Amino acid sequence: MLSNPFLFTLLRLLPTAMASWIGGWLSVTIARRTMKLRDRRARTNLALLRPELSKAAREAMLTRRWFNLGRTMAELANVDRLVTPRRIAVQDEAGYREALDSPRPMIFLTTHIGNWDLLAAHLKASCDRAPLGVYDPPTDPAQAKMLQRARKSYMGEAITGGGAARSIVRHLTSSDRAMLYILIDERRDMQVAFPRFGRDIGASGNLSIALRLARRSNARFLPFYLAREKGAHFRLHWHPPLDPAEMDDAALLDAIDAYLGKACIDHADQWLALHDMDLTRPIAQAM
Repeated sequence: MLSNPFLFTLLRLLPTAMASWIGGWLSVTIARRTMKLRDRRARTNLALLRPELSKAAREAMLTRRWFNLGRTMAELANVDRLVTPRRIAVQDEAGYREALDSPRPMIFLTTHIGNWDLLAAHLKASCDRAPLGVYDPPTDPAQAKMLQRARKSYMGEAITGGGAARSIVRHLTSSDRAMLYILIDERRDMQVAFPRFGRDIGASGNLSIALRLARRSNARFLPFYLAREKGAHFRLHWHPPLDPAEMDDAALLDAIDAYLGKACIDHADQWLALHDMDLTRPIAQAM
């Protein structure tokens, strides 16, 4: 969908809910059948993360997951029309607004749950903080170009991780109202370094970078995620800000992992990384 300009334009012309449903249907009926290896990996990982579920329950979860993936891709064409209270409910909205309005730079941490791009758009529309988003682009050049163009419209400036450190530090220290939006469950070499899933590993990748950035810029962390509830309707979940000035790295990692790591398990039917990793391999070998 990202690399097909005709389909992208068609989804933009359709009603938002219909475009979202079509994306989910295409994913379940076409993408899933052509991505059998990824489907098998997701099934194996889900059995490890949710052993209490029956086989039938896990299969239903996997089907919902493919539908969510397709919906999320299709919704990229209509992100601006989804940023509305009619589509997004916020857990304890008054407390969330208070957290957004608090002083000091803030680093918003999330994972690929539900619709992470819509979460970035909602964040930008919800406050007057100067936005910056960091992401790893797809390997396909056409997809990367279209994704960058789409994200720039609702993420503010969107930059990739490679060589971006100086720009990020400059952004965070330029204002006490600056913010950074960063996904911390990036996949590499068939593995994720976050969440930990009980594995004895420290902070690495984007999370390690975020910890260093927070200490250099006096920023606080706000972990959050946007879970799909039904169709093109979502709920924003958030954790009260975590302050690196009051917590060491180990305590911060524990708190972030306890919140976002649990969310990845609870919402495994909406978590992207489930099919891009191999939890049967030791992380020291895979990373």
